[in-house]
Amino acid sequence: MPTKKYFVLILILFISIYVNAQNQRPVNENATAGVKKTLNFLYSIKGRYILSGQQNYNSDRNVFSDSAKNISGKYPAVWGSDFMNWGDKDLGPQIVEEAIRKSKEGYLVTLMWHEGKPTDDPPYDFEKNVKGKMTDAQWNELTTPGTDLNKKWLAQIDVIAGYLKQLRDAGVTVLWRPYHEMNGVWFWWGNRKGENGIAKLWKMMYDRYTNYFHLNNLLWIWGANGLRDIPYDEAYDYRDYYPGANYVDILGADVYHFDYEQKDYNDLLALANGKPIALTETGELPKAEILKVQPQWAWFMVWTSWLWTDNTHDRVREIYNLPQTLSHDEAKAMMDKLK
Repeated sequence: MPTKKYFVLILILFISIYVNAQNQRPVNENATAGVKKTLNFLYSIKGRYILSGQQNYNSDRNVFSDSAKNISGKYPAVWGSDFMNWGDKDLGPQIVEEAIRKSKEGYLVTLMWHEGKPTDDPPYDFEKNVKGKMTDAQWNELTTPGTDLNKKWLAQIDVIAGYLKQLRDAGVTVLWRPYHEMNGVWFWWGNRKGENGIAKLWKMMYDRYTNYFHLNNLLWIWGANGLRDIPYDEAYDYRDYYPGANYVDILGADVYHFDYEQKDYNDLLALANGKPIALTETGELPKAEILKVQPQWAWFMVWTSWLWTDNTHDRVREIYNLPQTLSHDEAKAMMDKLK
């Protein structure tokens, strides 16, 4: 007769399988088939491969991806851009057009948004309006439904929802990364801890985009900044800003200046609790020995011109040609085999 220990082991195994299956589902229960396929792909390469990625300015949407190809001989698997306004110029239509093209060509598409401060009016200046500050009273008004500032914020995010809707209708899965580096002190949405902080604003956007606009083509990427204690440029503990597992598909960290701290990596893994993690922005690419001890990163995305200014051509070629690094062609071939 089976022993009590045997039944306990079976129960533990069952719970482990159940939790893993739950984790692999998108947080949006109505997610498109494309979202499910992309997330399944990311789980399938977890701990074995890392996708190459490159961020591009929305004003020149292929310069840096093309440069990565020219340097390494391979196109990056992940193409990224940003809905940020350049003064009074809204480049959303051009981003949509390019994202559709990239998706059809088999790239993973990741989009973000340096949102102008809702207390201000366009045109937005990066230093004044994106990196500006809000008072606690303004923040409370922003996160209170029905207030003037809340309505202004809704009008802002609804513009971007319109572009994401066009991508949804075109069948494009978007790795959506709003309010990035929220644990840092530099953006207007940064360093707002606790239930009424950035976690609340994140949930408000999630609700608006998921339940009102039915943007079921989004994978929700929570991209914090790597931790640091530089005075007036701090980035604090991940947990204080996390909206919870029900609102995030993938967790990430933005790591510049080669700060690939093992403790930070372990902390992010613990918070992810089985969900994929990614290097959502990088400056200097991680060395091969770092990737050996940090194998769980799903992708790296070099930030625009840092490809040129802070990486040698030899470093780019070395990392792109590691056995575990997947280029566009390799990732597309693997994705095509998935159902």
